[in-house]
Amino acid sequence: MKYNEIPRTSTARLDEASRLGQQLQVLRKAVGMTQKEAAIRSGLSRSTAVLIEAGDERRTLTQILRYLDAISPQTSLLDLLQENVEAIKNMNANNIPQRVHKPRTALPSSLSNQSAPSDKYDF
Repeated sequence: MKYNEIPRTSTARLDEASRLGQQLQVLRKAVGMTQKEAAIRSGLSRSTAVLIEAGDERRTLTQILRYLDAISPQTSLLDLLQENVEAIKNMNANNIPQRVHKPRTALPSSLSNQSAPSDKYDF
């Protein structure tokens, strides 16, 4: 028989479960794996993978460790919790915002005498 663990678990522990799920999701994305692939590799259903990443407090430690091992076999749970994972560090380093458009350059002198094009569209 399954029990509702929320009333029996402190808020701090529920927050830790949620943080662990978020860290697993970040790691999975950092290594470029889909949730379906991670679930298949770990031998879990996709719905269990969703619950793990959502920080569901009813997931067992074995399920969490299998999911972590499927995503990144060389990463320990301690490294994940301490945010000491190279894949996540690399992803964060490459997440620097980039310009969408190149900066405008000065117009050639032959075009500078012409009127500037309007930004509005004629409909």
